[in-house]
Amino acid sequence: MKNTELKAPIADKIPTNLEIHGDKRIDDYFWMRLTDAQKNADVKDDQTTKVIDYLNAENEYYQKITEDTKDFQTALFEEMKARIKEDDESVPYKKNGYYYISRFEKGDQYPIYTRKKGSLTAAEEIIFDVNKEAKGYDYFQMGGLTVSPDNSLVAFATDTVSRRQYFLRIKDLTTGKIYKDIIENTTGGSVWANDNKTLFYTKKNPKTLRSEKIFKHVLGTDSSEDVEVYHEKDETFNVTVSKSKSNAYIFIASYSTVSSEYRFLDANNPNDLPTIIQPRERNLEYSVSHFEDSFYILTNKDAALNFKLMKTPVLKTTKEHWVDVIPHREDTLLEDISIFKEYLVLEERTNGLNTIRIKRWDNTADYYLPFDEETYTADAYSNPDFDTHILRYSYNSMTTPSSVIDFNMKDHTKEVKKEQEVLGGNFDKNNYTSKRVWATARDGQKIAISLVYRKDTKLDKNTPLLQYGYGSYGYTVSDGFSTTRLSLLDRGFVWALAHVRGSEYLGRSWYEDGKLLHKKNTFTDFIDCSKHLIANNYTSEKHLYAMGGSAGGLLMGAIVNMNPELYNGILASVPFVDVISTMLDESIPLTTGEFDEWGNPKDKEYYEYIKSYSPYDQVKAQTYPHMLVTTGFHDSQVQYWEPAKWVAKLRALKTGSNILLLNTNMEAGHGGASGRFNALKETAEDYTFLLDLEGKVK
Repeated sequence: MKNTELKAPIADKIPTNLEIHGDKRIDDYFWMRLTDAQKNADVKDDQTTKVIDYLNAENEYYQKITEDTKDFQTALFEEMKARIKEDDESVPYKKNGYYYISRFEKGDQYPIYTRKKGSLTAAEEIIFDVNKEAKGYDYFQMGGLTVSPDNSLVAFATDTVSRRQYFLRIKDLTTGKIYKDIIENTTGGSVWANDNKTLFYTKKNPKTLRSEKIFKHVLGTDSSEDVEVYHEKDETFNVTVSKSKSNAYIFIASYSTVSSEYRFLDANNPNDLPTIIQPRERNLEYSVSHFEDSFYILTNKDAALNFKLMKTPVLKTTKEHWVDVIPHREDTLLEDISIFKEYLVLEERTNGLNTIRIKRWDNTADYYLPFDEETYTADAYSNPDFDTHILRYSYNSMTTPSSVIDFNMKDHTKEVKKEQEVLGGNFDKNNYTSKRVWATARDGQKIAISLVYRKDTKLDKNTPLLQYGYGSYGYTVSDGFSTTRLSLLDRGFVWALAHVRGSEYLGRSWYEDGKLLHKKNTFTDFIDCSKHLIANNYTSEKHLYAMGGSAGGLLMGAIVNMNPELYNGILASVPFVDVISTMLDESIPLTTGEFDEWGNPKDKEYYEYIKSYSPYDQVKAQTYPHMLVTTGFHDSQVQYWEPAKWVAKLRALKTGSNILLLNTNMEAGHGGASGRFNALKETAEDYTFLLDLEGKVK
């Protein structure tokens, strides 16, 4: 970044007065908000042109500032790409008589989905070559592949804009014909009834993108004739449709942050009306699986904060009939279950580490799979078969590449079906070490930090360290392996994952203590982890960097307002930083479903609390770290204007000469570029920004 004398774009200030609860805010950059209609119009109006010109000016500034590192970016991309086995394929899994495999061919950006009938030696049938489907599109995503019970049809979904509004279509796997049926504006997922002609799917609200309606489509009919099965009218809820592993029932689930409600209907009788299992109650959450004559219910009923497993007869489903199967435990979070004919598999988390517990239905066995590393991730993995002794699970750690393992629950033997290959010639997991350390938060809580670095990296005040965080929605970031991260570790970086409140790393209470009127704990936890790492000589303020995306981008915005002096550089990806304005506007996608996470600022108490940390509202005249902010113009999760406005305001108010960059992918949305190599290029750009600040781009 030698071209620091270049003049940065300065956005026009056009004040908009915003007032609620007697409080007035002046938003100088409110004009950057465009509607979807404006963005997609063939002829752009003046406002649209102005916004696009500003974003392009920022992109041009980014390109010029980083021009001297382009060769390094390219070399870093090639280095990351060289670690990937390009002609790779998944471990086959068997479902309904077929083995399903996805594979990549050398040089391809997208997978090829295939299957083999009855045996792995059978002829390969190509379901989709996504590379062919993606031709001509700047962005392409295929998903939601769902094969009919008789194996003759596949429903599939495509998104060519990156706003997660999928077109749903059907292909005949016998003839290769794609039916004329096209269903617009869906979530992408769908479920076949057992008649092989009725397809259930979820429609989104075209404006707010809330998943709000379940429809059923009959093969060969026009989608305008599709029947609405259920409409979720509560704007704080979303709705999904799924099928039980037993294939006996179709479930319709309505859910909010703190409440859920399930309906079911017989998969053999798709014209039946759905039956409610248990009517919704605030603070009652549950999910449902089917086995024999019962529904198994994972729930927080009876103040089971860490959840428990209950069951109820299919014919008596309301909560007064529920009985405990796995009781609540104060020290263990029950995250998920998998049901087999003879076994119940439980995915649990204790003291931050996830475990896999295997229990026979007849109670003759109850044991945990053994895992030896100090920090790791293990998950049950693609187990569609019901009548089997084999549990498939995945395992990896910060130093151990991912493996897919088949475990025989009967004789306790295991077979490693695949271990991730790290190519490039110089990877040896014995060169790296990982561990957990515990920082003390300002209120006395202990916060885990997972660390990984090369064994030959010297830890002192000159060591560069990248600290990552998220901390929202109860989502726990896994202590997993990354091939791209090796490019930092091999250049002397330490990588740290701060398990801050807002996740469920230490159970459900860890989440509850990091949302709503406790949200600031997420930010102060992250800062206290940074201070711990500095105090214990892992790094120093001159070499500490922080990274987060989406709600983790909100975390980045908060920490640089609160303690900018702790960090030399920040990577903020698709950051949710304009919290007050977004949460006050129920027309913005996803807002209404977020009230139980952040609070509804139409309530004065929540308004004042959110405003006190909202990064955009708290920008002030001070020296900020070097910052790279990235976003996608078509982002449906965090609208592009949030980071754009934030950067404009930072430019106007920040002091000092540290670099501030905004890079907007004009073709992508929340997840960035599509295709495995395009996404790598974005990672190479991010890492180059950090390595350049450390003088390591030669």
